[in-house]
This record gives sequence, structure tokens and C-alpha cells, in this order.
Amino acid sequence: MAQNDSTPTRTRTDGGGGGGGKTVVVDPVVAKVAGIAAAEVTGVHALGGGAARVIGNIRQAVGAKDYAQGVSVEVGETEVAADIAIQVDYPERIQRVAGNVRSAVEKAITEIVGMKVVEVNVTVVDVFIPGDDDEQDEARVH
Repeated sequence: MAQNDSTPTRTRTDGGGGGGGKTVVVDPVVAKVAGIAAAEVTGVHALGGGAARVIGNIRQAVGAKDYAQGVSVEVGETEVAADIAIQVDYPERIQRVAGNVRSAVEKAITEIVGMKVVEVNVTVVDVFIPGDDDEQDEARVH
């Protein structure tokens, strides 16, 4: 799947306005909508794998946030497929969290973007254990 490509080839022609014309929705917009929906699901600690989270943390430190971090979308004329990478909070049920992410992303794209979702693939890249990093640093010092 294309990673947040900004090529404006995705269109909807049935706009709700009353006049003619065409609406173009670029991939990064769909990815951002999907990312926001996924991040709001209970049990999702973060989006993206290790490198994406490091870059995301740097962006946050300078006041910017990448809402499409860990999200890859493929957008056709009327349909969308999405891949979402998440880190799940321990001890949340991973399958439940992934299912909730799938539902939230599908609902957001359908309602906000107005396109049909053909699939949402969720990859759990890590489990976040509170305090785990602190304990490892402390153990190396002793």
C-alpha cells in the first residue's frame, strides 16, 4: 500500500452541495482520518512501529503531530483499504482492541470521507507495559 502519497487522484463526484463539480480527497487526508480514529480507541497506546514512534516523538517535542503515523492507505475512486500499526496497552485484550480499531477506522472513513472501506488490516507491533522502560534502566545501573 502507498505510504501517505499526496497524489490527488481520488475523487467523489456525488457531492452533497447541489451544484456540479468534483471533490478530490488525497491519500494523506484519508490516512489522517484513519489515524485519529485508531488513536482514540481504548487500549491503543500509540500508532506505528519503533522507528515511526521515535520520529513521532521528535515531532511532538517540537509541537507538531503526525496523525497518520503508522497508517498506510490505498484509495481508489470510491473505495479505501487501510493498514494500521498499533501498540496495545498491557493487559488489554489484543484481539478486542484490534477489532475496535477496525470498526472505528471503517466508521470514520465512511462517515467523514464518504467512501466505502473494503478492508482494515491491523498489525500489533508492540505491547506497552507501564514502567517497563524505567525498570530496565534502573536494573542496568545496579
